[in-house]
Amino acid sequence: MRFLTKLRRSIGLVFVLVMLSVSLANASATLLLEEPYGKLGFFTATGHVAVYLSGVCAETPLVLRQCAPGELGAVISRYNGVGSYDWVAIPLIPYLYGVDHVDDIPLFADPKMVAFLRDQYRRKHLEAVAPDLDGGVAPGGNWYELVGSAYDRADYAFEIETSATQDQAFIQRYNSAPNRAQFRTVSRNCADFAKDVINFYYPKALHRSVVADVAITTPKQMAKTMVKFSSRHPELQFSRYVIPQVPGSAARSTAVHGVVESFFKSKKYIVPSAVVSPVFAGCVAAVYVGTSAAHFDPARQAQVYNADRALEPPVGAEDRRSFQTQLNHLVSGELSEANGSYGEKKLARMMSKASPAFDSDGRPILRMLIADHVVNVGVAQGNIFFTQSSGQFAAQILEARLREELRRGNPPKVSENDVEHDMMLLQKALSPAESELALRSARMQAGTQSPWTSAADRQ
Repeated sequence: MRFLTKLRRSIGLVFVLVMLSVSLANASATLLLEEPYGKLGFFTATGHVAVYLSGVCAETPLVLRQCAPGELGAVISRYNGVGSYDWVAIPLIPYLYGVDHVDDIPLFADPKMVAFLRDQYRRKHLEAVAPDLDGGVAPGGNWYELVGSAYDRADYAFEIETSATQDQAFIQRYNSAPNRAQFRTVSRNCADFAKDVINFYYPKALHRSVVADVAITTPKQMAKTMVKFSSRHPELQFSRYVIPQVPGSAARSTAVHGVVESFFKSKKYIVPSAVVSPVFAGCVAAVYVGTSAAHFDPARQAQVYNADRALEPPVGAEDRRSFQTQLNHLVSGELSEANGSYGEKKLARMMSKASPAFDSDGRPILRMLIADHVVNVGVAQGNIFFTQSSGQFAAQILEARLREELRRGNPPKVSENDVEHDMMLLQKALSPAESELALRSARMQAGTQSPWTSAADRQ
């Protein structure tokens, strides 16, 4: 009997070790197609592209190494105006959110908080590529693009399987080669760099389009050819997902286009062209209609990324409407759906008058002046209930976050579990008796089973 018990334990141990070795051996290269935003997005809608390597980590922003167990890898990208360097590598979570830990990600961010997180991360980790100017002033240039990308825009991720052997070869190549700035908009842009990285792993996987993008390498074309390559190689595990833009008061990013597509869909370009030369405008239209890249939808069949959960499908339209109804009742009618945007603007004004800082655990907070007293309020999941007086402000943050998550439009913003999680946080921020009564009222009015069941209902 003891022999059989020992045998079962030995087999179990071997199985665990085998599964562990398989999980450690797994690696991937993910093309990150990033939407355009701000003033640059007004003039060109091609966006940006970077590569996330799950098995390659950043010893420093300029030195690569293989990841240790539990590390998430790094995003490597080319930006113009980041010191004198051609590429910089940033760990995944800081690249997306400007913090080191998932619990430190703000639930709702304003531009002042984003700028604070970026500068604090730069001072701690990026002095080698973006050192202080005289007097401790933050430098100019595009270094800020390396930190907190998800505050500015949504990312579409296209992940393909790689190997540890490929990662090691990549590390040796890029650590030994010169890392000097070579950015040129037409011939050595961010998409050219991403193409070179992916093609290092899988030669000739990505290529530019001479017709659709007038021979300029573009982010959208790289994503399209990445999907096409994966379809030709089903033996390589492939997945696609969306990294949503963090809810906040900054403008939402816009759809990414190719060169001809961007020209054709922009009235500021195509209308004057049609007036001056109808033949030219007609040729642009013909190229747009005839190229498949223009009709490539990066959000098609995409899952939703969450930094502390597995990939999940986006919330459906019917569930989204049900969640919106519950949210309106949960806040006890203080802000109806019609004036929800007013509540978000009011919150943004409050946050803009506050001073961002860190609490004793290094998590972001806001120092707000309330009734002639300075009050520290948490804004991240790890400290949203920082003090007993945080409930009302926490409720405002969570309501604004949920309204943004449940707003219609592409790309997908949230999964069902994400909404349920934020709903429970909001319920905690509100009066328990009041929130439970509102929730029951919403269900009675809807007359259907809710996609979200409270803890009390499950007992």
